[in-house]
Amino acid sequence: MDIFEDAPERAYAWAQAGRGAVLATVIETWGSAPRRIGAQLAISGDGEMQGSVSGGCVEGAVVTEALEAIEDGMPRVLEYGVSDGDAFAVGLACGGTIRVLVEPIGGQGMPYEVLAELVAARAARTPAAYVVRLSHGEGGEGRIEYSGHADRFRMDRSGLEEDADTFVAIHNPPLRLVIVGAVHIAQALVPMAQIAGFDVVVIDPREAFGSQARFPEAQVINDWPDAAMSTVGVDTRSAVVLLTHDPKLDDPALHVALRSDAFYVGALGSRRTHASRVARLEEAGFSSRQIERIAGPIGLDIGASGPPEIAVSILAQMIQGLRKP
Repeated sequence: MDIFEDAPERAYAWAQAGRGAVLATVIETWGSAPRRIGAQLAISGDGEMQGSVSGGCVEGAVVTEALEAIEDGMPRVLEYGVSDGDAFAVGLACGGTIRVLVEPIGGQGMPYEVLAELVAARAARTPAAYVVRLSHGEGGEGRIEYSGHADRFRMDRSGLEEDADTFVAIHNPPLRLVIVGAVHIAQALVPMAQIAGFDVVVIDPREAFGSQARFPEAQVINDWPDAAMSTVGVDTRSAVVLLTHDPKLDDPALHVALRSDAFYVGALGSRRTHASRVARLEEAGFSSRQIERIAGPIGLDIGASGPPEIAVSILAQMIQGLRKP
């Protein structure tokens, strides 16, 4: 997902309230379709909407089909051509074609308990895949899977399997960047990472550095890194960047990061600084394999000069670690 949209949560709440609910999901696209595969629209039985499958081009038609699906309890696959004019209205140069899976909650659509499991997984920041056969006919085919789709999870890529009948909707939690050290590089990195889709947490016990005034758009925590990171949580969708140069701050953060499932761990410092860091980690009992996870010196070697360019090199290396591990 591009952002952590809440269509499943809305559909679940409406279903719980007895209002009826449908989840509409883009399952296939051709040309310059306005939304990517996996984009979702939730519709209640009284026509309330949350999310989008086309940026506004065909939502009205999807809602009509959704209300009928609530009545008969049957899922359906719809296909729409998005005209050049409609595409231009939502910011595209030309149109395309989309297929949309419309699933009522309950009946022969998405089982209520499956939606409940999906919502719980999303709340717990657990990557989950909703797997459903488009030709299931009898209903109740949809299920949640947590493994077996490694490439799809890594690439955030929902889509049809090779049989052209099984659709896998990937629900990844938002990307998170944990920065330890509220220094000049962090000030440049925070807005860049946010544009790239990361929720950013800045950790620094030094309140003069880690202040909301210096980082107005980020969550700032004035605590020791190990305590703060344990509270925030570091998981498979997290990157950890250490920028302090100070072992009193960097080392506790590394101890947490290297024991976590973070997809990226980077630490600022020269080769000499990194060698000293490695020696301390070895003394603390970390294995060579754990230590090798650290990108140090941090960032891609692009000849960066100054905080903004160093921030670019760090962000690029983070994305490389996410997409090409």
